[in-house]
Amino acid sequence: MLDIKETNKLLYWYIHTFLWGRYAGSTESILNQDLALIEGADGALDRLINQLRQHRGDLKLNSDDFKGWSKSARFYPLLYMLTRVCHAKDWEMGIELSNALLGKTSGLQLHHIFPKSLLYEHGYSRSDVNAIANFTFLTQETNLIVSNKNPEEYLAMYVDKNPGVTESHWIPMDRNLWKIENYLDFLAARRELLAKAANDFLNTLIMVTEKEEVFEIPSVLYREITEIPGGIASEEEEALILEINSWIKLYGLPQGDVEYELADPDTGEALAILDLAWPNGLQEGYSQPVALLIDEEESTEEAVNRMGYRHFKDPESFKEYVKREILVNGELVA
Repeated sequence: MLDIKETNKLLYWYIHTFLWGRYAGSTESILNQDLALIEGADGALDRLINQLRQHRGDLKLNSDDFKGWSKSARFYPLLYMLTRVCHAKDWEMGIELSNALLGKTSGLQLHHIFPKSLLYEHGYSRSDVNAIANFTFLTQETNLIVSNKNPEEYLAMYVDKNPGVTESHWIPMDRNLWKIENYLDFLAARRELLAKAANDFLNTLIMVTEKEEVFEIPSVLYREITEIPGGIASEEEEALILEINSWIKLYGLPQGDVEYELADPDTGEALAILDLAWPNGLQEGYSQPVALLIDEEESTEEAVNRMGYRHFKDPESFKEYVKREILVNGELVA
């Protein structure tokens, strides 16, 4: 049975292996090296960590390490882990987003701090829009409240409403950086904050003594990983989604949430990623939730049906629905 010091060393080693892709290349030779290091039980973890350090030269993270983009980037899981263990708080409710949460607040949804639609309108590239430094995690309820709001407005609101919650997500507090024209500077500043938070957390794992307070972390080695169906599969598909959002805006209707994470309202469990969704309907209070699903699996369609969504499989059928049931002679139905 590992004691707390050994458990934290193991987690420290495990995190660094996936951050640097230690087993992503010539797996057999690397694996043989590491197996040789653990033949003797005493000091095995120290030897593994030293091997990583020799291979990398330095295990300290820097801001450039957070320059990746998309959910497939290696540093994406680290951002989620930091949110769970470093006392990040939900902006609306002020509660800590730890693994101790229960019920509908237990599941977290990915949130773009600067909304996709706003960034694309101002000409930012796909990689900039989906930069890791533009990601954070919130409860489903708060994610719905924030939706596509301008960060210059909603971040200021939460600073006043719940002091400290915004900073707990490593948001730069220079309000000039919350302006859309300063988005790239915002990313650079947030990468610095994320790197510092990650190093502080990792250092607690490797330097902890038995008398020191440590983060209580459920073992990642025994956690079941489930794949969430759905999501945008190509640049062509994303272009279609953006075209629909531009089209819908012409009629004064709200733009949909791109790659919206559909979650069970009772448990918070993620059910599917919807290409484009209006969880409150195209006319809030008057129409049911709507989703556009392009080339998605049957399980995604089953999930939206279960949650009471009306869904469409192609842009043309969606447009016909809008013209037929939401608009009359090109005008909104009162």
